[in-house]
Amino acid sequence: MCSYTYRNSFSRNFEATLDTLQQMGITDMEFSNLFGKKAAEIRSMLDERKMICSSFGVSYNDLKTKTREVGENAKVLGARFVRMAYITHEPPFTVEKADEAIEVFNNCGKILKEEFGITFCYHNHGYEFYPHENGTLMDYIIKNTNPEYVSFEIDILWTFFPGYNPAELILRYPDRFKLLHLKDLRKGVKGDLSGGTAVENDVALGTGQIDIPSVLKAARKSGIEHYYIEDESPDYWKQVPQSLKYLKNLTF
Repeated sequence: MCSYTYRNSFSRNFEATLDTLQQMGITDMEFSNLFGKKAAEIRSMLDERKMICSSFGVSYNDLKTKTREVGENAKVLGARFVRMAYITHEPPFTVEKADEAIEVFNNCGKILKEEFGITFCYHNHGYEFYPHENGTLMDYIIKNTNPEYVSFEIDILWTFFPGYNPAELILRYPDRFKLLHLKDLRKGVKGDLSGGTAVENDVALGTGQIDIPSVLKAARKSGIEHYYIEDESPDYWKQVPQSLKYLKNLTF
């Protein structure tokens, strides 16, 4: 489970939120931030509940300027991955911005891997799919980052929203994706390259536009190790149990 789904709940009562997730059968967490706590505090609360944090999410600025602090926090949490989800909020995304990010990813990924034994992953957010050369800027980033130090987390909504098939992208680069965000897009919503849509457009898995079985089939053939439900909707408290039930009953 991605903590961003329960961001408001975690901010109000961290331990009670962990208890709720534990009761739902969730054991594997991706924390999008520390919610004002020390990494050691969170690790202790997870250990008490026999839960793990496999991935730790940070901002682009923290990745660039606090790389070793990020690595230390991830190590204390027990995370094997550090992921970063947004390069720029200023459209359009350009090859110049991609080049800067590629350099940051390669350099920071090297530090995280060599000094902390942690794998860096970039999480796509939809705006990277501008056409470039014979593909997109997302292809450009994947091809120009060092696979020894840089991997990826595919967000399937933010692949589908700009008009691309997440299953096809996984199969195009099966060894580069290590993490996956499971989410679905409300039927009838038209996508674009903005990297943004109303949070109400996140719906329970299997009720939207994305072919979830095809994504999971592709993921099985790839290097993806961890799957996280991320539901940004204010109705997450109703939709997450619905998504869990859908996944439990899914055959593909």
